[in-house]
Amino acid sequence: MAAREQQSRDYLQRHRIPELLHRLGALLLYHRPENPREFLIQALERVKAGKGGEGEYPHLMEEANLAAMFELLDVVGQGHITPAQYREALKTLGLSTEDLQFGDDVNITLDVFKEEV
Repeated sequence: MAAREQQSRDYLQRHRIPELLHRLGALLLYHRPENPREFLIQALERVKAGKGGEGEYPHLMEEANLAAMFELLDVVGQGHITPAQYREALKTLGLSTEDLQFGDDVNITLDVFKEEV
């Protein structure tokens, strides 16, 4: 039983199913559509198209929201934040920090923040 359970966990992690479900749930709660099933189907179609380069990946936050969040993190207006601040912002948004490639000596600019989030 333990081996089968580990295989299931590995499968979910390999295909990033928890992150996908979390994002879909967040989109659903953010938009609160009248027809949630149809909304989720459309969101999954946008994910598929976005991954194939045929459309835009569905986003929870608008560019203005990201800029406002960045400004809250960059309290002294330096034009950049630290990787530690960036990781905490991702955690707050419920996004994964596993694949981050930033060293602790790198400064994250607004453009990088928008692109990565």
